[in-house]
Amino acid sequence: MIAPIGELVRRHAKDRPDKVAFEDAKGASITYGELAARTAAAAGHFQDRGLEAGDTVAIMLPNSVDWVVSCVAIARAGCVSVPISHEAAENEVHYRLGDARCKAIVVSPSQLPLIEQLRPRLPHLQLIILAGSDDPTDQLSLALLVQSAARSQPRDLTDLHATSFIVYTSGTTGRPKGVMLSQHSMLWVIAACWAPIAGLSAEDVLLAPLPLYHSYALNLCVIGVLATGASEFLLEKFSTQDVLARLRTGRYTLMPGVPTVFHYLLEGGRAGCETVAPGIRYFISAGAILPAALNREFEAAFGRPLLDGYGITETSTMVTMNSPQVPRTMGSCGVPLPGVAVRIVDHQGVDVSCGEEGQLIVRGPNVMQGYLNKPEETASAILGGWYQTGDLARIDVNGYVTITGRLKELIIRGGQNIAPAEVEEAVLSHPDVLDCAAIGIAHPFLGEVPVVCVVAREGHEIDGEAIRAHCARLISPYKVPQSVNLVSAIPRTGSGKILRFKLREAIGPVTSA
Repeated sequence: MIAPIGELVRRHAKDRPDKVAFEDAKGASITYGELAARTAAAAGHFQDRGLEAGDTVAIMLPNSVDWVVSCVAIARAGCVSVPISHEAAENEVHYRLGDARCKAIVVSPSQLPLIEQLRPRLPHLQLIILAGSDDPTDQLSLALLVQSAARSQPRDLTDLHATSFIVYTSGTTGRPKGVMLSQHSMLWVIAACWAPIAGLSAEDVLLAPLPLYHSYALNLCVIGVLATGASEFLLEKFSTQDVLARLRTGRYTLMPGVPTVFHYLLEGGRAGCETVAPGIRYFISAGAILPAALNREFEAAFGRPLLDGYGITETSTMVTMNSPQVPRTMGSCGVPLPGVAVRIVDHQGVDVSCGEEGQLIVRGPNVMQGYLNKPEETASAILGGWYQTGDLARIDVNGYVTITGRLKELIIRGGQNIAPAEVEEAVLSHPDVLDCAAIGIAHPFLGEVPVVCVVAREGHEIDGEAIRAHCARLISPYKVPQSVNLVSAIPRTGSGKILRFKLREAIGPVTSA
């Protein structure tokens, strides 16, 4: 399973040429035989137009068959994929294209004007390939490139340890960093996690609502499908009713998501949840902390396991995973993958006792090669081979890891540490609350105090004092939120991480005790 992407594609084209590999919401589909032929043609054309091995090529497309074809073709040309959100703002796009010194970009017609506007400020950008257009006058149309013979054959390089992907972090705490990942590190996660634990195989049909430019989706929904010969339906965006309708067909066997997805599926499918997913073997959650209450409630309603795992971009996604074959500890993200070592350390790097909270650090074949153009940040992030995650966690006597928050997200109230996740767990257990986020707000006497932003369930009203009283029964007095703020939605990244700074900016400081 750990083989060059070109070899994997050729293998499946030989073994299952007529099997549909990917479909999308616009009606496009591609078999493994077609995937091999079209990506070989596209890779050859990329090379004919001057792309050298190791050159960086951006992908700025919505979830689609074209997204997958572009990613595979870039790999087969020996180049490096740089995924960018299709909805990224101008400054975000400019920063990524410049930082990665992208020589080419595959872009949708709707975003072509933005790229043309930026092009004079990007001297390295030489090629713009338009996906979603078959205009015969456009010689750089992806649709035409994949259908015409190229002079060059795809390089199909065999060095699995070369940088193959530059995936930018979500930037929740600072400017995004380009994480350099190899085919080996990404495929190793599939061989250690998705195939043996989730049972991903050629028999599976995935329903994929995750944005492909994030490492979680790139790993499982693109490379994982390619590695195992599975099939997948790509949703352009998540829609509660669309997903529920598709699940009811019984066609799908696995569905990955982030906790927010499962919040909304539970809310939208409350009537008759037990009939919603007849074909699903497992739902899979990663990308953000999955509250134990949501995990229990979702499984009770849908009658299917919701397996939680922990992963980050810098470790090629997964670090830990819950297995369906053994009893699980709700609220935990499982045990380390085979071959991965984890430790919980204090601020001096000393291992803490079992059950105590500290920073989670990771060592293994999945750890990144480093941050692009940032040697100092790389050196401080990887110490003696151990990646410093910045995530707070604890491990129980059975080896189960529970993520409790982020070091930089800790709320320090009068010298006492408060993990936002603990406050959120309490608030989410209130029957009127659909979603929430806890943040620290500056306070003139205490330094910081916790406040929460909440989204009400449909048809429910939010009573702030009732929620605070509810929390007072579940958590220590100093952790009870100072105020409860009603919002229409919690801002999140595509991988489900809360953008707390946006909520903090909207609320402002607390001026009273």
